[in-house]
Amino acid sequence: MTTPPRYRPIAFGSCTLQVTKNAKGHTYVQATETPKEYPLRLTDRLIHWAQTAPDRTFMARRDEHGDWRKVSYAQALETARHIGQTLLDRKLSVDRPVLILSDNDLEHGLLALGCQYVGIPYAPLSPAYSLLSQDFAKLQHAVNTLTPGLVFSSSSEAFAKAIDTTLAGDVEWVVTKASSTPRKATLFSQLEATAVTPEVDAAFAATGPDTIVKFLFTSGSTGLPKAVVNTQRMLCSSMQMVLQAWPFLADEPPVFLDWLPWNHTFGGNHSVGIALFNGGTMYIDDGKPTPALIGETIRNLHEISPTAYFNVPKGWEEVAKALEADPVLCKKYYSRLKVQFYAGASLSQPVWDKLEATAEATCGERIAMTSGLGMTETAPCALFVMKNNVRAGEVGLPLPGMILKLVPNGDKLELRYRGPNVMPGYWRAPEQTKAVFDEEGYLCSGDALKWIDPNDPNAGFMFDGRVAEDFKLNSGTWVSVGPLRLRAANEGAPYLQDSVVTGHDRSELGLLILPNIEQCRRLAQAGADASAADVLAAPPVREFFQGMVNRLYRQGTGGATKVERALILIDPPSLDKGEITDKGAINQRAMLTHRAAQVQALYNNTTKDLITPEKD
Repeated sequence: MTTPPRYRPIAFGSCTLQVTKNAKGHTYVQATETPKEYPLRLTDRLIHWAQTAPDRTFMARRDEHGDWRKVSYAQALETARHIGQTLLDRKLSVDRPVLILSDNDLEHGLLALGCQYVGIPYAPLSPAYSLLSQDFAKLQHAVNTLTPGLVFSSSSEAFAKAIDTTLAGDVEWVVTKASSTPRKATLFSQLEATAVTPEVDAAFAATGPDTIVKFLFTSGSTGLPKAVVNTQRMLCSSMQMVLQAWPFLADEPPVFLDWLPWNHTFGGNHSVGIALFNGGTMYIDDGKPTPALIGETIRNLHEISPTAYFNVPKGWEEVAKALEADPVLCKKYYSRLKVQFYAGASLSQPVWDKLEATAEATCGERIAMTSGLGMTETAPCALFVMKNNVRAGEVGLPLPGMILKLVPNGDKLELRYRGPNVMPGYWRAPEQTKAVFDEEGYLCSGDALKWIDPNDPNAGFMFDGRVAEDFKLNSGTWVSVGPLRLRAANEGAPYLQDSVVTGHDRSELGLLILPNIEQCRRLAQAGADASAADVLAAPPVREFFQGMVNRLYRQGTGGATKVERALILIDPPSLDKGEITDKGAINQRAMLTHRAAQVQALYNNTTKDLITPEKD
């Protein structure tokens, strides 16, 4: 008899579901537990911790010398008040908000707190809109949508071209350091030095649950990104839901090391929100899960022992690899870790297995790896896994206060949301807002769920893909894209970065393979100067992907699950075309639209790089 694995003890919330159906066949699911009382605004928690733990570090980031520069809760509150006064002096408002173009840093965080304190919305944008884009189309769209009155970027030279191209000359530009750029810029230190007047306290008192905190732009899976309104009620209710799912957060102040971008809801609302709500410490990680920057993350993990660690699957892949090779890192990483969490895509089983093996070898027990489901429009938390032993693809149970509506859509259950953390709408986009809510006021997510055990609702849900991504073969058979991509991720690790499923209105399933070019370079034993085409044409790489396609074909049980053909893409996904987000998530629809010629070649057998399964 197999001995069940031992997990580090952790206090998860308990959840019992209430399930009802109506005459239309719609299923409504909610937790019997309701949300406990939560603050009117997130800045109430800033004030609380500044009073009860004034010297505790709220945020920290390495300076140019490599030392941790720390900001305490008391310092964060005081600085937020000074910045708030500056913003009031500029007559900024919901119609003239603050636009933040650069990545996570202390100035970004303090400016955001200053905005929140006096009720002036801000919008953190992906730095890629300014630094990687060639046409600045998404940045211009954001500027046109928001009409900002002030823009901030950490660097002046790096962002000068984007700002000059998209912003009128009368929009104030704030930078961290002085520069030689022609456009006049205000130093961030001037914002911090503004004397506070009673106007700041009056502005704070006027904020409440319906005050707009920020605008977060969606990735733009169809068309240009939409500005999601985030209110204080959304953020505070979402954080209270998390606390009830993870009551251990109240046992000791959490400590995070986190790179997740604040222009996304995962990093900006989930990670930062949990730290602030629970009096924790956020160490800003300047690393990223890329070959050039993962070393910085590993360096930081050698110094900082998190109590919880959040990442996307690509990040977990790199961390798992580093832990496997470094027992000293393992000892530091696992010393006080309570929970691990992934979101954004499916975590492959090989990566999961590595993490469990290194934890058991280091401390004799596994650390819970959990996940959940939500969206920018739910700020972001909606479902959470609240147990130790989890399978890939599980998204858990609805958090207290959330009501799920499951609507039959083909052979799937389409997920819709209602709750205090659901957005009121998209900013200055009434038609798009109207289109995303159904006749009962539920937010249509586009995601699909399925019961883990239809006879036991409390077992929770599995993610069942995106409804909009699924399609029919010309036989009329539905293809479920999400589960197929998960199978491909498991079979393709570590050389597959992601995949795009093809076959709409065709007779066979196919795959566009997005390779992990650095891993493939190692497999091919190719030098740094070898082109991507040469790396991907190397026999070991071709043999690996041939084997992957063979396994996917054999695992299939019919036309809707058997992969009959594949093509390795040489050109990486394009940000400007909306094929990828800066977190690395792939937009299936955009990829299929912009790679139509390659899809056509895949089915016309007109590409020499075609991979077909070796059949018995």
